[in-house]
Amino acid sequence: MEAISFNPRINVQVNQKSHGVLVEEIEGLIRVHKNGYVERPPIIPIVPCTATGGVTAKDIVIDKFTGLWTRIYVPNYSNKMPLLIYFHGGGFCVGSAAWSCYHEFLSGLASKAGCIIFSVNYRLAPENRLPAAYDDGIETLMWVKQQALSGSNEHKWWLSQCDLSSLFLAGDSAGANIAYIVTTRLGSPGGTSPSSGMKPLVVKGSILIQPFFGGESRTATELHATPQVNSALTLPASDAYWRLSLPFGSNRDHPWCNPLANSTPKLRELRLAPTMVCTSEMDILKDRNMGFCNALSSAGKRVETKIYKGVGHAFQILHSSPSSHIRTQEMISDIKTFINQ
Repeated sequence: MEAISFNPRINVQVNQKSHGVLVEEIEGLIRVHKNGYVERPPIIPIVPCTATGGVTAKDIVIDKFTGLWTRIYVPNYSNKMPLLIYFHGGGFCVGSAAWSCYHEFLSGLASKAGCIIFSVNYRLAPENRLPAAYDDGIETLMWVKQQALSGSNEHKWWLSQCDLSSLFLAGDSAGANIAYIVTTRLGSPGGTSPSSGMKPLVVKGSILIQPFFGGESRTATELHATPQVNSALTLPASDAYWRLSLPFGSNRDHPWCNPLANSTPKLRELRLAPTMVCTSEMDILKDRNMGFCNALSSAGKRVETKIYKGVGHAFQILHSSPSSHIRTQEMISDIKTFINQ
């Protein structure tokens, strides 16, 4: 994979037309004006859907009215393969399934882990605040279910190779948050299982890579972590993303942001499939991720925790250093083991 360097504070020159007062900015990524105008500088290349390394890829529109689409990766395997529904990161506000870094990471993951991947291009905040992204996640699952039930000839190219009884929800950062919230919707109290109402799809687990959670109270790593050159998240950026994505009037103890807040349903009551949480040692979210894992375990849920040494947030898509590349291969190996156990 090509090495990609990224600095969330980089100053990118954009069209400086007057759009009124600037109310929010994460330098190099997003500028939000009081009149509602949003700028997203093209800091990461958008790449076409091309086949690479023995992996066929195609973009499919799921909902033309909302603009929801997915990039599907199908490796050249003869056996039936697990299906990963994957949500990209970007604080709910930036990012795309067509970003070069995701195209490269997910095509590599599909090939090496032996799985079919749906990379979901969900709606972004602040134009579409939460729960829009969660709704898009559910709609994607319902669309897959519909194609499976209809035996669609149009989608036979991936359906015929897909093991529908081995479905996983996955994502990194905000995408991991989406994967988790969608999973809790499927396994809410009253459902018979995480796959209740999903047949012929069977949700076997979740893969949460550096899940983007928050809270009004700061953790030690949020307050004292040393800024990392190759880490894509800072505390000011984290706060800005939550201000732009949560419903108006909410704070960071909203259950979508803080799954351990007092106002959330008890974890023990949720019917959750096994969960793997991938945490980075140098990530400001490390303490939050570990606390989340401990809470799942205490609630009787099956959770596997992986900690990647010496790397920061989103290292697997930045991979601009030799250590990041090594840890990325470790992560891919861990995911392969988790989905095939």
